Amino acid sequence: MNLAVQICVLTDRLPSTQIAKHVAVQVIRSGTSPFANYGEAQAAESRQDFVHKLRVCLKELRETQAWLKFIQRMNLCSESVETVSRECDELVAILATSVRTAAGKM
Repeated sequence: MNLAVQICVLTDRLPSTQIAKHVAVQVIRSGTSPFANYGEAQAAESRQDFVHKLRVCLKELRETQAWLKFIQRMNLCSESVETVSRECDELVAILATSVRTAAGKM
């Protein structure tokens, strides 16, 4: 949930330009989705369903990483997005390991 909150706070600080608004919508979607999908994974009906939902989380996190890099390169935020990027990177590493472990037990 920390990442989802950090994403929401970050996007509120973006300027009101057309590009920034577009990026905000994209990063909110990809950055908050893992929170909900992980909740679904915890209630998975099978190991296969669990792995699938974790892979969806991982895909969305990787998209979020790309948008965060875009925000940095476009200088859309006066504040550093480093903290949010680091949190996202850590979640990618954790979920990638979880997917490998769970998929290996299928």
